[in-house]
Amino acid sequence: MSTPGAALLTRTLVASDLRGIHSHGVLRVPDYVAKLTTGGVDPRGRPRILREFGATMSIDGGNSMGQIAGTFAMERVIERARTTGVAAAAVHGSNHCGAMDHYARMALAHDMIGIATTNALPTMAPWGGADKIVGINPVGVAIPAGVEDPIVLDIAFGATAHGKMRIYQQKGLSIPEGWAFDENGLPTTDTDAALRGLIQPIGGYKGVGLAMVTGILSSLLSGAGYGLETGNMVDGAIPGADGQFFLALRVAAFEDMATFKSRIDGIVRQIHESRRAPGVERLYVPGEMEVEFEAERRRDGIPLNDATLAGITTAAQRFGIALPAGWS
Repeated sequence: MSTPGAALLTRTLVASDLRGIHSHGVLRVPDYVAKLTTGGVDPRGRPRILREFGATMSIDGGNSMGQIAGTFAMERVIERARTTGVAAAAVHGSNHCGAMDHYARMALAHDMIGIATTNALPTMAPWGGADKIVGINPVGVAIPAGVEDPIVLDIAFGATAHGKMRIYQQKGLSIPEGWAFDENGLPTTDTDAALRGLIQPIGGYKGVGLAMVTGILSSLLSGAGYGLETGNMVDGAIPGADGQFFLALRVAAFEDMATFKSRIDGIVRQIHESRRAPGVERLYVPGEMEVEFEAERRRDGIPLNDATLAGITTAAQRFGIALPAGWS
């Protein structure tokens, strides 16, 4: 990759680990190395705007890593929203783009609300079905606050993510109940059976419906692949088939910024000050736990399991890249 591209990709992975989102952190290094060397992703792919209409744009990711295409797109919708109040970009020719909070949070420094969605390889079935044809297709939303931390929601519409189950597998642990079905659509806590089987949707049929909607936004507006058009969990992803959708809303185009932030602060405090169930020490709004994780890990370091370290080591050794002294 180019030096700026490699630095950007690195920052997004480390940021996810800092914020406790290990499923999208440096665990991904071996997979990404494979994508960039033998998997057909262009290490030097360059995104470009194909079409513009008012506050909207269609972007070709150039078969780059999704973090490159996604950051390019989000930067441009933020810039456009300065004058139009709201701006959106649909992306095709992209690939796996990591955690969606990265893109949504980019809007916060500009007093904007950021929204980002992406498709994902199919790991869920239609409600009551047993075929993997629906992705967990996540959404990230970031909302600026005043003195409180911003509200940052980054969720997929499955009860878990494939990467999280891989972490349980690396640790030799069973997954919690309610996360997955086996290949026949029956609930399981066996991690190996879950990885061969299906992720359960959140909220039953509602989760499947929401995943379909985010998948359509991420794919059909730009002409990217939808569902099995992007690949599958056995054969892997089709390079350049992924799509994303990004939106920025300039708050001041709708409401006085100070008033808006003050009201968000009030919503956060209302949560903090409300009654807690027995045994609960604190109530959190979306994104607050990640802020605490980041502060702790910037101070004490990021805990990584042996399997993640071994994956990075193997990837580095394959290309003769020296690891830092003391790496283990």
